[in-house]
Amino acid sequence: MTVATGRSLRSSAELIRAEEPVLAHNYHPLPVVVARAEGAWVEDVEGRRYLDMLAGYSALNFGHRHPALVEAAHRQLDQLTLTSRAFHNDRLAAFAESVAALTGLDMVLPMNTGAEAVESAVKVARKWAYEVKGVPDGRATIVVAADNFHGRTTTIVSFSTDETARAGFGPFTPGFRVVPYNDLAALEAAVDETTAAVLIEPIQGEAGVVIPDDGYLRGLREVTRRAGCLFIADEIQSGLGRTGRTLAVEHEDVVPDVVLLGKALGGGIVPVSAVVARREVLQVLRPGEHGSTFGGNPLAAAVGSAVVELLETGEFQRRAQEAGVLLRDGLSALVGKGVRGFRARGLWAGVDIDPALGTGREISESLMREGILVKDTHGSTIRLAPPLTITNEDLQMALGTLESVLRKGA
Repeated sequence: MTVATGRSLRSSAELIRAEEPVLAHNYHPLPVVVARAEGAWVEDVEGRRYLDMLAGYSALNFGHRHPALVEAAHRQLDQLTLTSRAFHNDRLAAFAESVAALTGLDMVLPMNTGAEAVESAVKVARKWAYEVKGVPDGRATIVVAADNFHGRTTTIVSFSTDETARAGFGPFTPGFRVVPYNDLAALEAAVDETTAAVLIEPIQGEAGVVIPDDGYLRGLREVTRRAGCLFIADEIQSGLGRTGRTLAVEHEDVVPDVVLLGKALGGGIVPVSAVVARREVLQVLRPGEHGSTFGGNPLAAAVGSAVVELLETGEFQRRAQEAGVLLRDGLSALVGKGVRGFRARGLWAGVDIDPALGTGREISESLMREGILVKDTHGSTIRLAPPLTITNEDLQMALGTLESVLRKGA
């Protein structure tokens, strides 16, 4: 089976070769060309099926083409797709109300991508520091964690510790202090009267699903409260059901001042992100100081509202908890049998493979050949983040395939 283009029929190999001269080489994808998808399964142009154990880095928490989300998009496509923020639209208020209620916060700044949400939060935190906290103009600082991943814009890579993301992109934006992740003493030492905010991932995704010690997030909340600065939680990957709670910070009953959402908020259909915050924080923005032509567009608002409706039932959070037990049990059985260790919360795991068996990339390619799609991160670590809709049978099949691949080696 091949897929039709405007001019010819092309195989997977032909399509991959066709990309080479015309696409910037900023990604190194696995050599699979997806043409169709439904639920937790995708199909390439030749008709081969694969179980998606990555779910678009959590953008597909509800699976591919979830019926309720597709219906919401279709319905809105027949009505209105874009006005820009020059005008109001009839979907935006309901979207903002639902997101604020879901997070327990007050106001919403709608954007498109995760990186846009982070950039927006940086601007808001600095403005808040000058207007509310009283930091002298131009001196605001933001404390971040080493091994963070918040995006790849120039400001964000300025406080990355990943040299692949940084090299060749300077000069870098000042105003950031980097401390070790999961180190409250270092965090407290870095906070002073100039600190606008602490920006942190409750679980570090790109670093390999790194889960902090119990009490770290509560301690961070207390440090920021005492210092009179903001706690910004980047829940773009960890939020919206992935860890078994609506937000990962809920595992420690913590309420940040600002929550950043993205990925799954668009249901795998459109890019949707949001800065959600206490009223006094977002009220520092005035007309003309920040914006986005597509942010809060009616199509995005309709899909985002449908995503919130799915989460309001608690079904997907419970599913992540229950299936997460199967995931942890399956990975535990592989420790010492090709798996050196793993970190898991809900349906999200970073799995450290014995380097003697291959790199993370090599293990991912071996799994791909067996019909399982995962993604490597640093060294010999792979990430597992299947759709929350995955069945127990499919999850067990994926774990069995991983065991088989490890037994044979990459």
